[in-house]
Amino acid sequence: MGKDFVYLASASPRRGELLRQIGVRFEVRPAAISEEPHPGEAPDKYVLRLAVAKAAAVAAALRPDEHAPVLAADTAVVLGDEILGKPADAAEAVDMLARLSGCTHRVLTAVALQAGAAVESRLSVSEVRFRATTAEERLAYCATGEPFDKAGGYGIQGHAAVFVEELKGSYSGVVGLPLLETAALLARGGVGFWLAQRAA
Repeated sequence: MGKDFVYLASASPRRGELLRQIGVRFEVRPAAISEEPHPGEAPDKYVLRLAVAKAAAVAAALRPDEHAPVLAADTAVVLGDEILGKPADAAEAVDMLARLSGCTHRVLTAVALQAGAAVESRLSVSEVRFRATTAEERLAYCATGEPFDKAGGYGIQGHAAVFVEELKGSYSGVVGLPLLETAALLARGGVGFWLAQRAA
C-alpha cells in the first residue's frame, strides 16, 4: 500500500478520526505493551518511550508483504509531576476530576513514526485549565461513562468540554494525536495527506 498508507498502532477511535480529518489512509493495528511508568520517569520521557515502543511493537509484527510505516501515539495528563492515567472505576474518576477542578494541568502527547528501521518522534505539550466544578457535576459526568477510557478521566472533545476554561497549545494533542507534529512526521516519512495530495 506504499507511502499513502500507515498502520495506526492504536485502537483509539479519536486518533482514527483525527487521521481521517487530514486525509490519511490507515489500518488499525493496536499495540500490546506495558504502559506502566518506570520509577522516577519524567512524564515527557514516559510518553515518548511509549509512543516509540508501540510503533516498534507493531512494526515487528508486520508480515514481510506489509510494507507501510507505523504511526503511534501516547497521551498523559499531568498534574504537578503526577501522571493521571485512565481511571479504574467511578470513584477514581471522581477523584481525578476533583483534583483537576479549578486547576491548570498539562497534557503531553508523543507521536512516533517508524518506517523500516528508522523511527522519529515528536512531543506536544499543552496546558488545560478547568473551571471549578461541583461534586454533582463530577458525578453526573462520570455517569455518562465517558471518563473510563481516557487519561485523566475526561475527554475534551466530549461532555467535559464544559469544564475547560482555557487551553494553551494543541487541541488535537489534548484529544490524543497532535496533528501539527503528526503531519510533520508523515511528511518526513513520505506519507501523503491532504496538503500533499492537493499540491500534486
